[in-house]
Amino acid sequence: MLRRSRADRPPAPERSQSPAAPGDGEADRVDQDAEPDVMPAADGGSDTGSSLLPVAMDRPSAPLSLTVLPYAVMAVVALVDGIGGASVGLLPLVALGPAFAGLVGSWVRTAVIGALAVAVVCALGAVDGLFAERRGFAAIGAVLGVTIAAVIAAVTRQRREAELANVRSIAEVAQRVLLRPVPRRAGPLRAAVSYTSAVTEARIGGDLYEVVSSPAGVRVIIGDVQGKGLDAVETAAVVLGAFREAAHDEKTLTGVGERVERAADRTLGGEKFVTAVIAEIRPMGGTTLLNFGHPPPMIVGPRGQVRFPEPPAYSLPLGLGLRQDQPPLPFEVDFHPGDQMLLYTDGVTEARDRSGTFYPLGERAHVLADRDPQRALEALRADLIRHTGGPLHDDAAMLLLRYQDAGDPSRPARADAATGDGGDAVGD
Repeated sequence: MLRRSRADRPPAPERSQSPAAPGDGEADRVDQDAEPDVMPAADGGSDTGSSLLPVAMDRPSAPLSLTVLPYAVMAVVALVDGIGGASVGLLPLVALGPAFAGLVGSWVRTAVIGALAVAVVCALGAVDGLFAERRGFAAIGAVLGVTIAAVIAAVTRQRREAELANVRSIAEVAQRVLLRPVPRRAGPLRAAVSYTSAVTEARIGGDLYEVVSSPAGVRVIIGDVQGKGLDAVETAAVVLGAFREAAHDEKTLTGVGERVERAADRTLGGEKFVTAVIAEIRPMGGTTLLNFGHPPPMIVGPRGQVRFPEPPAYSLPLGLGLRQDQPPLPFEVDFHPGDQMLLYTDGVTEARDRSGTFYPLGERAHVLADRDPQRALEALRADLIRHTGGPLHDDAAMLLLRYQDAGDPSRPARADAATGDGGDAVGD
């Protein structure tokens, strides 16, 4: 998670897009009635979206092979028994039908297939004359016993699936509380966000982001928590809570960084840490960054020129608890109307293809050409998934800020600077 050396980093990109910006309380609410953004699928397999939170999980449908398998098994057994006659002795294998039925679907379906299996056994037993002896009744007993066991297994499985669905729903709510939707528009900026979890069907990961409209301008953070699981979620919650409060209260970006740093130092211990970039886009022009050991953002000019602004000196990651002689060092970057700024976590630039090649973000910046920031970011995410050829091995968050030109028809009529009302751009 720590920054790689310049030589180890993938080549710089060539184009990017722009998102959110400062705006007064009214400007920040421009898009509240708009359709909410959607987040990309956690496993990278769904293109539902890549805007806000990992996409809501639909209960996976059963594979066709498992759905058809019970009928196929019973048909094969019936065919072989019909050809070979009673001497073959395969009739009890009809019980495999309800046994396989219990793996997927409802208990009702399992019971129906069990009843069908009993009918098949009765029909074949009558043809083979097995009911004159115990073999026929033994076959029926075997099918009934397996059917009852399969129904019980199906009921238990359905209950567990319902419990898992509830847990996933709760996790999704927790994710939405932790990573709230960013505003689509704030002053002259338009914003879009994409979050892809490395854990299949995961709702919560270790990456964090936020956009806040404050009296000083639009303040943004993106970060990457070392580690995974609930510990990483707890750490992300602490960092985001400190940032949301400090972004409104502190007059300078350095003050915001110090507040967030103190909160992380109090919470984290040992070797845990958080890399982050905090940005401030001021209403009267000018953009300042603080970099706590995080990959530098990508800025793409209107003609596709790409820059990765690095600080004169990187600050230590948050949470290490090592007091520095100086506070975090802010530095100015050129970010003007027509430019785009992409903030991202190392899950993007460290994604590898099958040959081990890192994703060339700088070379793929042209993928952000779509006028709509969200669609552009979704296209970049899809390109990232194609590069890896499968699910990512690390969480990947991307926050796109597009600084609109004054003549852009999509720019709101009012693009005032953020006012002192302290309205939170993270909105609904």
